[in-house]
Amino acid sequence: MTEATLGRLEIICGPMFSGKTTELIRRIEEARNFGFTTRAIKPTTDTRYSALDLVTHTGQRIQASAAMNAAEILAIAKEFPIEARMKVIAIDEAHFFAADLSQVCVTLLSWDFRVIVVGLEFDHRGDVFDPFPTLFNISHNITRLVGLCAVCGCDAIHTQRMIDSKERIVVGGVGDYEPRCVKCFAPSRG
Repeated sequence: MTEATLGRLEIICGPMFSGKTTELIRRIEEARNFGFTTRAIKPTTDTRYSALDLVTHTGQRIQASAAMNAAEILAIAKEFPIEARMKVIAIDEAHFFAADLSQVCVTLLSWDFRVIVVGLEFDHRGDVFDPFPTLFNISHNITRLVGLCAVCGCDAIHTQRMIDSKERIVVGGVGDYEPRCVKCFAPSRG
């Protein structure tokens, strides 16, 4: 990318209940105030609070498009008006899109998009979720948020799964997951 390129990758990560979507909505609204054309995107499988809105656990919401896979994000990006000079794609729950999201982000950057990617850095076992290892290497800014450990109140970087499932991704919210610090986190088995 040259100096004149507007392409920029920002990452917001942390455990559940750390304010990731709240921060994403704040950045979208700020970009709109500065004249950027924006589009929020969420995975079709995340229907916890709404099928077509990004919604925080506290009820704050913003309109979004739903994508079944990472490739659909590029199709949504192609819908931006040609005259839009300043473009923002904000992708929530990036870990649902897995490793495929990395190349999509590279393409969006080459198209001069400001890309904001949000998601869980670690899964319920404590392993790093794709696409983060790759995206960290090409990002312009990384914001790591912490939650409040549900056991001891210390800074939480992990998400403790409270339900029994061997699946790597299980959509859930309050009662299904808790933020946990390193000391109180017990990686799931399986």
